[in-house]
Amino acid sequence: MNSGSTQPETANCALWKAKLDPYLDGELPAKELRAFDAHVRSCASCSADALSRVQTKRAVQAAGKRFMPRQGFRQRVQRSIADRPTPQWRLSWRGAFAGALAALLIAGAVSLGYFSRIRQNTEARLQETTYNEIADLHVAALASSAPVDVISTDLHTVKPWVQGRIPFAFNLPELQNSDFFLLGGRVTYLQQAPGAHLVYELRKHKISVLIFQIPSGNEPQTSPVSTKAASFSTETWSADGLRYFVIGDAGEDDIHKLAEMFKAAAHG
Repeated sequence: MNSGSTQPETANCALWKAKLDPYLDGELPAKELRAFDAHVRSCASCSADALSRVQTKRAVQAAGKRFMPRQGFRQRVQRSIADRPTPQWRLSWRGAFAGALAALLIAGAVSLGYFSRIRQNTEARLQETTYNEIADLHVAALASSAPVDVISTDLHTVKPWVQGRIPFAFNLPELQNSDFFLLGGRVTYLQQAPGAHLVYELRKHKISVLIFQIPSGNEPQTSPVSTKAASFSTETWSADGLRYFVIGDAGEDDIHKLAEMFKAAAHG
């Protein structure tokens, strides 16, 4: 009797594990994604596999950052262009001067356009990497047998517990007269910086709110940005030296509503 009850479970897990990569890459339809979320939370084996793959993805992303252009790359290339000797054209000095000037203008325009594209591509890769890491943190929390370290629906319990373990303070919204429920919180890390990870529930959907301190010298981004990371809706903004991320498989309107509650709490 025992062997008969174990075999269907093994076959079921094999079916889910075959879909693990599409799940982590956000390629599953919404219905299958919700079913996979429910299975991962109830299956220790699939949860461990999901967590292992998330950690592998983050390690690969971190390794890829080593090959991004450094800050002084643009200046070195521009200096090498400026140091090149001017060709000795067999023209009059007026023609040579005009030709050299035109060449420098063209080279400058090309190099500025080239480096502008490099900067834009670099910023886009950094933004995509950040969103992917946030999605990984959300998935890892859901896949864990203990998604939060402090379990409580009381923000006055969760907030001091988390703030006592990170180098900054934040406010949490009151949830009365809303459909959101606070499940708890934990300390997490983004690019080796500690932050707060709060987990909320809305109609069986799990939503993560992650808060990090903006590094000194970086200008805060005040306008919110909504995007898709994997199969999740995400909204992010910066205020008062902190960067906020709200991510989950709930609808974009629900993600935005929770984000607005955090903004109101921050200025309350």
